[in-house]
Amino acid sequence: MKTTLFNRLTAGLLAAALCLSVLAGCAAKPQKELTRYSTIFYDVFDTVTQVIAYCESEEEFTKQMEALHADLISYNQLYDIYNDYDGVVNVKTINDNAGKAPVQVDDRILSMLELAQKMYDTTNGKLNVAMGSVLNIWHNYREAAESHQNEADNTLPTQEELEAAAQHCDINNVVIDEQAKTVYLADPEMSLDVGSVGKGYAVEMVCQAAQARGLTSALVSVGGNLRAIGKKPDGSQWTGGVENPWNASEVYTTDSLFGAAINMSDMALVTSGDYQRYFVVDGKRYHHLIDPDTLWPAAYFNSVTVLCPDSGMADCLTTGLFCMPLEEGQKLVESLDGVEAMWCTPDQQAVASSGWESHTRK
Repeated sequence: MKTTLFNRLTAGLLAAALCLSVLAGCAAKPQKELTRYSTIFYDVFDTVTQVIAYCESEEEFTKQMEALHADLISYNQLYDIYNDYDGVVNVKTINDNAGKAPVQVDDRILSMLELAQKMYDTTNGKLNVAMGSVLNIWHNYREAAESHQNEADNTLPTQEELEAAAQHCDINNVVIDEQAKTVYLADPEMSLDVGSVGKGYAVEMVCQAAQARGLTSALVSVGGNLRAIGKKPDGSQWTGGVENPWNASEVYTTDSLFGAAINMSDMALVTSGDYQRYFVVDGKRYHHLIDPDTLWPAAYFNSVTVLCPDSGMADCLTTGLFCMPLEEGQKLVESLDGVEAMWCTPDQQAVASSGWESHTRK
């Protein structure tokens, strides 16, 4: 089963990359001699990365992509909670030292955690990177399910098991000393899980760095987390798509896109859905987006998509909004400048925020 799920994910992401290429399209002959190039990486954030960019030469494009790729690899290592790397102090290092000692970390970990703490407040605790103890239980049960040949062997954690772990999720026990550049987990049984913010924040930082190096026109997709840099040379915007969460297809294609394409310029488009990572017990799907209040997979939506200028914020918001009722989420989105969202509900209804339509392709 593990091989089957991996193949499904890989095939889906590869197809998504092809769809992205179709959506991005080819611009008219640019006034500045810029040419369209594209590349794909497979070795960061356990997903497929595609970049489409316009550059003056292949040499310039190659140089830009080498730097962007190196940045992604660095962020991937820093935010990893499962693996150690020679000479790298990462989030796993922080977790390994819970209750023992503060850990001096890279500024890129500090700034990511500061965003996570801010978004914890913004989402009223629905986005909580201190939930590692609970999320690790679900991760282990999902991993066990993927190793089973028979779906009937899949099992669920007990409420008692989850509630015991939830006693160690207080974000106030994440102690950050900005001057010393240290992070300390005051509870020895707690751990960080930055899956809800790390990739999105990394994409934002990597794109900003690429812009600082002179990249003016690109569309970056890291596992479907889209970030547009500028516009195409002909002045048209980049376009992104939202996958239809109710499409039963095993492979993501242009036919599985939901609604109109989204126009993007210096914007991020991020989706969280119950169809991405899950396992099945007694015919019911148990996905990876865990509601901090119930400690079980959130049941409000099938997917939530956020469009805003910052990929890190968008990543946080998709998780936070996924775990709160529609009305509460709508109020939150309306209170945030430059943020739009679309919720896909279990009764197959799509509800968009007031400004969403203004970003769709006419």
